[in-house]
Amino acid sequence: MKVIISIDPIRFPLTGIGRYTYELIRHLKKNDAIADLAYFSGRRVVNELPMANQTSAGVEGVDFSTLKRWVQRNPVASEAYRQFLPFIQRHALKNYADYLYHGPNFYLPATPGLKVATFHDLSPFTWAHCHPPERVRFMQKEIGRTLKTADALITDSEYTRKELAEYFSWPLERIHTVPLASSPEFFPRAAHEVQPVLAEYGLEPGEYSLYVGTIEPRKNLITLLDAYSRLPVNLRQRWPLILAGYKGWQSDAIHARIHQAEREGWAKYLGFTPAEHLPLLYSGARLFVFPSHYEGFGLPVLEAMSSGVPVVCSNSSSLPEVVGDVALMTAPDDVAGFTDLLRRGLEDDNWRSQASAQGIDRAALFSWAGCAQATTDVYRSVLQHL
Repeated sequence: MKVIISIDPIRFPLTGIGRYTYELIRHLKKNDAIADLAYFSGRRVVNELPMANQTSAGVEGVDFSTLKRWVQRNPVASEAYRQFLPFIQRHALKNYADYLYHGPNFYLPATPGLKVATFHDLSPFTWAHCHPPERVRFMQKEIGRTLKTADALITDSEYTRKELAEYFSWPLERIHTVPLASSPEFFPRAAHEVQPVLAEYGLEPGEYSLYVGTIEPRKNLITLLDAYSRLPVNLRQRWPLILAGYKGWQSDAIHARIHQAEREGWAKYLGFTPAEHLPLLYSGARLFVFPSHYEGFGLPVLEAMSSGVPVVCSNSSSLPEVVGDVALMTAPDDVAGFTDLLRRGLEDDNWRSQASAQGIDRAALFSWAGCAQATTDVYRSVLQHL
């Protein structure tokens, strides 16, 4: 089979959908069932994947990623861009009618061949209030176009597969669950291996709880902070809560709460940490916490388990699929319940030892090679139904 896949999500340092796209392509290249694999970059077909040292500057130095962000913030420009782009894409892809096109980030271009798109979650629809309105408008319109033209859809979890089918009345048999994986750099490390990097943040191995993710309302961090504040003060100060991630939309109230906890001596916000530091921050944590209201998959909990770190998380959306019976879970709005689980996660050494070992085994069930093979199976099923 011949496949062309969008590489637009690949931006370094790799996170989320960019990581998924990069790892998927890296393993698809090894699959003998794919005779030719080409890449589509917004407006043209290219032969190589982006490299970490490349910028997004295009013709005559135009930074297309910056331009795209400006367009999405401007309603008139956004709609004009959305209407005009299909003509550019159709021209760029006119000689690829015999290729199956895969959009790994919701969107599909105007292409004459068969098409598959990956939906990572439905937050632009079900949690629209947690995204900037201009982004929601753009995504809802483009996702609507995808749903009209796709031959099959892929989701990261069974939860999203069923949610997608129900929300849009799409045939369930044309939606395929293909789980994600954590990358090889997430694995257990000895204290002396993580000590130098942790020292840069004023941290000690095994002496903190960790949250990794965007600072935004959907991640339910006010509940986490409220729950942590209910722990005995000596416990909070001995094992402070460390938060790492981008400052997201509508996060001012969350940051105010974090600053209050920092003043009280039991929390610290690191901002967005370098990609090479993140696996060591995971490995050095005593406990990983993830109280999110809604996730299409929940890659951070898998990365924590791969790192041998016990997990406390919410029981919402797709998270139970990822953690199985390994993590301690409660309802996302249960502050008292989270406090109880946090205390157990920090103090119960028997559970911690068991959760660490079982988490490593659980995480090993997910692999990027498996993701690529299951994706190839989806391609094959689409081609067989010609």
